[in-house]
Amino acid sequence: MAKRDYYEILGVSRNCTERELKAAFRRLAKKYHPDANPDDPEAAERFKEINEAYEVLKDPQKRAAYDRYGHAAFDNGPAAGGGPGGFGGFGPDLGAAMSDIFEEMFGEFMGTRRGGRNRAARGADLRVDLEITLAEAFTGKTATITVQTAAICDSCEGTGASPGSRPRVCPTCGGHGSVRATSGFFTMERTCPSCHGVGQVIADPCEKCGGAGRVPKERTLQVKIPAGVEDGTRIRLAGEGEAGLRGGPPGDLYIFLSVQPHEFFQRDGADLYCRVPISMVKAALGGEIEVPTIDGKKARVMIPEGTQHGRQFRLKGLGMPVLNASRRGDLYIQVDVETPVNLTDRQKELLREFEKEARNNSPKSEGFFARAKKFWESLSEGSS
Repeated sequence: MAKRDYYEILGVSRNCTERELKAAFRRLAKKYHPDANPDDPEAAERFKEINEAYEVLKDPQKRAAYDRYGHAAFDNGPAAGGGPGGFGGFGPDLGAAMSDIFEEMFGEFMGTRRGGRNRAARGADLRVDLEITLAEAFTGKTATITVQTAAICDSCEGTGASPGSRPRVCPTCGGHGSVRATSGFFTMERTCPSCHGVGQVIADPCEKCGGAGRVPKERTLQVKIPAGVEDGTRIRLAGEGEAGLRGGPPGDLYIFLSVQPHEFFQRDGADLYCRVPISMVKAALGGEIEVPTIDGKKARVMIPEGTQHGRQFRLKGLGMPVLNASRRGDLYIQVDVETPVNLTDRQKELLREFEKEARNNSPKSEGFFARAKKFWESLSEGSS
């Protein structure tokens, strides 16, 4: 019978965070734990399945191997050490597995979690700010970025110990990473002062990294920016942050995008807006204009006779692409009617002639002043 996908078992996505993974595990482990379902063999099987999935996915190296090769990554040997099936705790070791479950669920709050295992500090997350043009946001691109980070020391391979030596168990805490002091009925637990919670000490530190297991390094990465990204979009590159201390898991790299203002277009989601000035004559008589589009082409817009200032024309499907979708927004052209300037004497004369012969050519203007005249007249009548 084929094994179920580990992510499906825990009900999480493949790009879930460590916090989301742990929360899903705790919720399911409480629900299906055999102590809570003493007469339900299916719950016990489900509990084993949940533990198996979590044992792999909580370890960054095992998770990376599983993401790449699936279950085949562990077909030739144990994936989490000991026990049938290579996951430790599905035969005679069930009691140990249950102990690990309770420790994972409650140890952080009760002060009973065992130390020395997976205690190496996770590397820091990094942030890079990247500026792109609106045209690049339209097409998408692959950007090259340079990051100053901390990488695994190639001399000690991340252990922090000099070549030929290895870290040894901390003599103060015995590898637990914490020490306890008992007073009457109370037991106090605190981080080991010798190893600082790691559970190991390095007697002969690596000369290259000074025992940290990592060294400063400049890295060059390729970042794929999808079409349709907006200003403020955050792209996460899992595991591309700083390397952890002494072999700890790496942090993540976050790319924060900012989109430069465009010469012609303003953006609102997937829609674009472009203000186009037109002459008074074009607005009055109508005609055709050509406007730019974000892909560098031209679009024709028919201007009807008598077009007023601020009128918008919608060009469907000529806006920005919608992220992760096969459609585009719209382009809105707003016309700004420009009043003539720098008139010659002849032009002024023609406009005066036009004004003399004007009849109902400016209904809004004429209507406003007609109402204003009545308003003034009513005030005069009331005061007499």
